[in-house]
Amino acid sequence: MASIFSKIVAGEIPCHKIAENDFCIAFLDIQPLATGHVLVVPKQETDYIFDLEPNQYAELMLFASDIAKALGKAIPCKRVGMAVIGLEVPHAHVHLIPLQTIGDINFSKSKMKVSDNDLAETALLIRKQIMIS
Repeated sequence: MASIFSKIVAGEIPCHKIAENDFCIAFLDIQPLATGHVLVVPKQETDYIFDLEPNQYAELMLFASDIAKALGKAIPCKRVGMAVIGLEVPHAHVHLIPLQTIGDINFSKSKMKVSDNDLAETALLIRKQIMIS
């Protein structure tokens, strides 16, 4: 059965896309830990990130790095944190989260409730930073 991320990649489920290339897609988490929380996902459905081929893993990390730089410019923060948990969706992915404190990347805390309009505005802010680079 296709994961929710595979359905997003296929366009079956809408997302607030930040960017994509032939291998990866980045979009906003709809239940973020912080404003600007981005998911970076390989388009190929692979359950465990360390099962990616070395070149696929490298591509994912390079793409995530570009997105993190744009995210840090778009959303005021001290750092952009990265986490790989891998338990919530059986499809490899990286979380990029704007951080003010280490507590901002605590996955056991309550998720934010964000309107679709706010997500769209945040995605636009991040995409604009990618266009500048």
